[in-house]
Amino acid sequence: MSDLIVGDDGLARCAWSAGAPEYRAYHDEEWGTPLRGDDALFERVSLEAFQSGLSWITILRKRPAFRAAFAGFHLETVAAFGPDDVERLLGDAGIVRNRSKIEATLHNARVALELPGGLSALLWSYAPPPGRPRPAARADVPATSDASVAMAKELKKRGLRFVGPTTAYALMQATGMVDDHLAGCHVPARAL
Repeated sequence: MSDLIVGDDGLARCAWSAGAPEYRAYHDEEWGTPLRGDDALFERVSLEAFQSGLSWITILRKRPAFRAAFAGFHLETVAAFGPDDVERLLGDAGIVRNRSKIEATLHNARVALELPGGLSALLWSYAPPPGRPRPAARADVPATSDASVAMAKELKKRGLRFVGPTTAYALMQATGMVDDHLAGCHVPARAL
């Protein structure tokens, strides 16, 4: 049970959720909840890319500013961003100001708009079948999986950037494609 913590509300949670109030809310209300829709998944792909090399709490705390800066991650709007928008974004202290990641986000929006069937359908096509038991301990949670390696390879083949196997697996966890809440965590398994 050392990988679980019991909160002041008496509920057992994955221990990583104890670091900050934002983590607890994210764990309880969002992480592992099946998420569909091209704009919603584009936001997640983008935020996972911005997180690369940083702590996820940094991204959670900046997420409202990211949403404002990137027009709610509306694919068509972001795909139409140009050089002036890149400069505007580089000057926005509310987000992570990394030129490569900003330019990749705009590029990824353009690519996602051209995907036959859409981004959501492509990403969910890599979700493993439901029914896998929850991991018993944090050590049982992988950083990648065969599915995330295949997803990242396909996304790169289609031209998306900042989409390696580890980022793809984090996306799968966050959007409910896999359920990596630990056995004993109070968050109920969510239907796909």
